[in-house]
Amino acid sequence: MGRGRVQLKRIENKINRQVTFSKRRSGLLKKAHEISVLCDAEVALIVFSPKGKLYEYATDSCMEKILERYERYCYEERALTYSEPEFQGNWHQEHAKLKAKIEALQKSQRHLMGEQLDSLSLKELQQLEHQLDASLKQIRSRKHQVMLDSITELQRKEKQLQEQNKALEKELMEKQKLKAVAQQAQWEQQQNKLQATSSSPPSFLFVVPPCIGTYRGEGAAQAHAGNSSNLLPPWMHPHLNG
Repeated sequence: MGRGRVQLKRIENKINRQVTFSKRRSGLLKKAHEISVLCDAEVALIVFSPKGKLYEYATDSCMEKILERYERYCYEERALTYSEPEFQGNWHQEHAKLKAKIEALQKSQRHLMGEQLDSLSLKELQQLEHQLDASLKQIRSRKHQVMLDSITELQRKEKQLQEQNKALEKELMEKQKLKAVAQQAQWEQQQNKLQATSSSPPSFLFVVPPCIGTYRGEGAAQAHAGNSSNLLPPWMHPHLNG
């Protein structure tokens, strides 16, 4: 007996459905490859599994080229379809509708700007007034919201700047403290050096000027002694005389 015809419907068993998908997918890819080789056709095949995994096949791996050709063909086909006479009438009707709608919008815009109000009745003017009042309320509400948002943002920036200013002040104070400590240490070092220098006994060096010329008798020696005594300090005179 031959194999019965398989009824095409969704396979309820998940495992059987996955096995059937794998087998049919492999057969489909094989057929696509065969028709591309046997008939020299450009074939592009895209399959997504139930879990969303992509399987694809393209002649000479040129999927982008085939898809671009397909989109160009569809565009040309639509252009030819819309150029037929029965669609041209629809395009004219659609153009007339859009033109009338644009004119109505432009007229309404002029009325909102306060222009060309002579043709409006009392009821239409009242409706326009209510519409403007409602628009003004919405505009004022939006303006207040924008102002509040701006104030909040400015307050946030002010707080951020204050924190940065405090951090900079703290850093500056620390630097000044370090500088003061360094200066104090330098001053103490200089004071220690000065104290060490002042504690050592002073040394005096007396320089007696040499006698110039030749002694001629006792008078010359006395004169020279008198001149020498004038050059010496007063507290040395008694020592010399003694």
